[in-house]
Amino acid sequence: MASSLFIIFFLTIIPLSVLSATVVEDLANLTPPPDFTNTITQNCIRNPLLRYCNNTSSSSSSPMDIVEIFRSTIVASHLCNESKNPNCVESFPKIRIHSRPKTAALYLSFDFFWKYCPLTVVEIDLVNNSLNSEFPTNVLSCAQIRTLDLSYNQLSGFVPVQNLSGLANLTHLNLSYNRFSEDKISDSEFFKRFNASSFVHSGVLPDAKRYKVKVLVLLIVFPITVILLCFCLGWMCLKRPDYLPRTCRRSHKFTSAMIDAATDEFSDQKLVSKSGGVDIYRGALRDGTEAKIEVYTEKVSKEKRREFAEECEAVFKLRHKNLVRVLGWCNGRSLRALVTEWTYGESLETWLNSTLACSWRRRLRVVMGVVDGLFYVSEHWPEVTLGLSTSSVLLSDKDQEPLISQFNIGDGNNSSTNIFNFGLFLLEMITNLRPDEAQEDSDRKYLEYIRVHYPDNLERVIDEKMKIEERTLEKVKQGITLGLMCTDKPPLKQPSLTQIYDSVVSLYESSSRHH
Repeated sequence: MASSLFIIFFLTIIPLSVLSATVVEDLANLTPPPDFTNTITQNCIRNPLLRYCNNTSSSSSSPMDIVEIFRSTIVASHLCNESKNPNCVESFPKIRIHSRPKTAALYLSFDFFWKYCPLTVVEIDLVNNSLNSEFPTNVLSCAQIRTLDLSYNQLSGFVPVQNLSGLANLTHLNLSYNRFSEDKISDSEFFKRFNASSFVHSGVLPDAKRYKVKVLVLLIVFPITVILLCFCLGWMCLKRPDYLPRTCRRSHKFTSAMIDAATDEFSDQKLVSKSGGVDIYRGALRDGTEAKIEVYTEKVSKEKRREFAEECEAVFKLRHKNLVRVLGWCNGRSLRALVTEWTYGESLETWLNSTLACSWRRRLRVVMGVVDGLFYVSEHWPEVTLGLSTSSVLLSDKDQEPLISQFNIGDGNNSSTNIFNFGLFLLEMITNLRPDEAQEDSDRKYLEYIRVHYPDNLERVIDEKMKIEERTLEKVKQGITLGLMCTDKPPLKQPSLTQIYDSVVSLYESSSRHH
């Protein structure tokens, strides 16, 4: 009776023409009539249980409370009509808005209405309104409701189970087809009041189909995934460790698959040269580093492979300004390879034909760098042969230092081979002539040609671009003599590395004085 009086009062003071305006316009333009406070007071005397009575007692009433109560009467009138109640003058039993997203969201935003929710409301039905928010807890201020249906929306977050449990009259609840977070309420007293139909596809309870999918994933898909991951990880560890983080791999160990990838499956476009059982490729590592890859084509025994690995371990640790840096190696049964950095710079073979190589002193400076590298390697790595020739020694772009770029590992040669190779290199530097690798026994024929003119006609083999004075001609002849001594066989006739080093230093110092 009190609620109906409340609405009757509103309808008597507000013309029907006003009711046709939107709720927002009503709230913005209307103010309580002068005798509104007295009317509210009389209502509370008749029925002290009205919701607004506790807020309008003489000790706590305020103008703001009166405005809120007045606004709630306006919203109640509109909402009662929007919900298609048959006689809003007499009763307001149901709030029902279906498939009207804007209207539903608007009414839910009026906190003051829900604060003074009429006691006659026993059903709240807001279905299929695309409400995209958390659970609208303000509707729970209507604590007397028996039915609450919020199905077919997009509500998310957690369901306020404790607040819902406090609704003693609630007998029908439908939260189906929402996106709530899963909650463990199946064992609570609240859940026992309802059945699973209240939470179909709501996210609150585990969906049966989803549960089956989870079981399927757990029992079948997950083990298969783990097996595949282990297989992929094993494949990467054995075949392509360069795919692993740097902390999980040994950067100097290369596999056959890595070499294959770096050389584009040993394509002709990547091939630089072939000689003496060594194929040289210009490759690109997975991190973008350009590298020179020396592939040893000769098949060797298991013992030789072990020696090869030991020598690679040693050379990887060596650092010298006249040696190209070693990045790593491959020592598989089907492939042996040494990987070094790719150095930008011209070869000495090209440099000898330039104007920069016209002086004896400049050529000796390059020979000094090669001797330094040879001496360093012979002390720490005596079993490895250096590829010394004007085509395999580079001049770095940065400081014009000679860089020995070719290594023959694991072939069992000793330091006498390095001395022989240095002798050939020294003669090439002086004559700007080199063995014709297309001919059989090219080294022997090359040396025979020089010995034919030694020592009386050496002017015929000395590079004519190297303009030398009469006083330095004798020093150049000493250089040729040293080169021929290094290429003498048997090795007992060869000078030692110390003698070679001292001789080259002496020639360089004398050229500096003359210069």
